[in-house]
Amino acid sequence: MSITTTISAPATRSAEAERIAAALTAGRTTTSTAVPAVAPVVAAAPAAPAAPRLRSVPEGTEARGFVLYVGLDEAKALADGSSLGQVVQALKDLAAQIAPASETYAAVALAPAGAGGRDIDVVRLALQEPAALARHRDTEESHTGELDRAHAGVVIDLSRKRLALDNTAVSLTFKEFELLQYLVLREGRTVDRAELIGALWNPEDEEAAPNERTIDVHIRRLRAKLDRYEDIVRTVRGVGYRFDRHADVTIRYASAPSPDLF
Repeated sequence: MSITTTISAPATRSAEAERIAAALTAGRTTTSTAVPAVAPVVAAAPAAPAAPRLRSVPEGTEARGFVLYVGLDEAKALADGSSLGQVVQALKDLAAQIAPASETYAAVALAPAGAGGRDIDVVRLALQEPAALARHRDTEESHTGELDRAHAGVVIDLSRKRLALDNTAVSLTFKEFELLQYLVLREGRTVDRAELIGALWNPEDEEAAPNERTIDVHIRRLRAKLDRYEDIVRTVRGVGYRFDRHADVTIRYASAPSPDLF
């Protein structure tokens, strides 16, 4: 029995070797029990994809920070048991905790009291956010004809320095519009002549130094151009002048950069 095993094993190996050689010559891939098993190859895990590029960052530039607009006035913050200053400080502290290398700068967005619209939209426009400005320009352009078509009564457009009465544009001098705008932005408050002089006349102006009589003359001319709506600019005897808004008065406010208050 042992002789048979010794003789048959070499024969089996020789036949198998010839079979493998023939298969290789014929260009086929064959697996044989006589070929030592090869350890399976484990495929490498795919590399983690690179972080996607921010859509808002054009080619050739890099992101250096971000702006977070928060629509919140003091009354709403107070109702939530906080204040604008506390919210700002909390956000600054959070940024420092998450990214100690970060630098922060906060600015408050100012808008005329009672200005309509969503808080966040008012904030974005007041802080000159590009998309908000573009949308504002598109809206203004689409409403350009409204001053002359859609609005009866008085339209005071502070953004374009324009005045319209009953669908008709009114020509004001630079100083007349400045006076009207100053009073409009202080609606309901009586402004004395000295304040008007100090705010609207530069001592270095070429024109003669103004006095209270100068203010009265400009106001009289302004009220004459307001025609039947002259009473929106009221005279408060012995004090100064006040702007009173009527139901037929529309005001379009201009956006302006706001100062850093934090």
